Amino acid sequence: MKGILDPERAVGSSLFGGGFSFPVMVARRSALEHNIATLATFAGEHGLLLAPHAKTTMSPELVRAQLDAGAWGMTIATPSQALTLREFGVSRILLANQVFDPAGLAALAAQLDADPSFEFLCFVDSVAGVEVLSKHAGARPFRVLAELGHEGGRGGSRTLEDLLEVASAAQAAQGVELAGVAGYEGALTSAGEVRTYLYRLLEALEHLRVPDPILSVGGSQWFDVIGRELATCQAKIVLRSGAYVSHDDGYYRERTPYTRIEGELRAALEVWAHVLSVPEPGLAIVGFGKRDAPFDEGLPVPRGALAGATVLKVQDQHAVLRLAPDSAVKPGDLVSFGISHPCTAFDKWRVMPVVDDDYVVVDLITTYF
Repeated sequence: MKGILDPERAVGSSLFGGGFSFPVMVARRSALEHNIATLATFAGEHGLLLAPHAKTTMSPELVRAQLDAGAWGMTIATPSQALTLREFGVSRILLANQVFDPAGLAALAAQLDADPSFEFLCFVDSVAGVEVLSKHAGARPFRVLAELGHEGGRGGSRTLEDLLEVASAAQAAQGVELAGVAGYEGALTSAGEVRTYLYRLLEALEHLRVPDPILSVGGSQWFDVIGRELATCQAKIVLRSGAYVSHDDGYYRERTPYTRIEGELRAALEVWAHVLSVPEPGLAIVGFGKRDAPFDEGLPVPRGALAGATVLKVQDQHAVLRLAPDSAVKPGDLVSFGISHPCTAFDKWRVMPVVDDDYVVVDLITTYF
């Protein structure tokens, strides 16, 4: 198994005791626990319901930890992910996307019919989307949130008029039930843009006539603005933050709301690998690559003995570093890196050791992508 030579003996052993093959990605328990508790507290203090985006980890252990900390439900992006979370035992799922997958919808309809306690919501931003949901609904309706987008964004109706047309179609369709409004603010670049967008979502919600409405927003980069602007909204505000659970040393470290408000999230993930070569002064080749760490939203971040180094590029199985002028790094050294963008980190590892602050393995995270 990648990174772990003997999973049955991994827990209780030192990461550096010979039972692990490198490269290996680990998660620090103290950071995971801190992050889960921190956002649960923030949501509670601001009257928000937290439905963490499970696509980040797809890990039953971390999903359970988030639910145990008070999460209202879990968010996913595809029907197959929803069905996986059902296998994890999750009873309230928000699919934050439009759905046109007949097989996936049929399977979800069967889940709804088989289990009266199962709650499921998904997005819709077109009459065509309403029609496909209606066609594949079972005895219980698909509950939907009409998605309002913004110019240059992802899905979502671009105007209030378009959204109201979709909402009317949902209210008229057999097998579909309108539950509220949804949006995604993560692509916006300033607090002012986010506030304007949130006001548009509130305006859309005011036009709908649904009991106990839901308003769902993203939340990893702007949950401070959301907490302030939606505090008095007479609806269930569902926050879909996902990256917070592990945070990172790159993309989200620079964009977290905790750069603007009191508190912090802590980077939980580290990649450990050997220096394979120092072929010329100031240059090092390290034994991990694209199969081991994310590289889509920033490259891995050197830590510890590599302070001052820069990752120049990541190849399939190698990372190329520019070392600091006074670096004493040599071939055979075991070195560590933080990551940037956790949403493409967990999918590279089927099993990930969880370590305490002394790098003793205290648990294993499994993932199901």
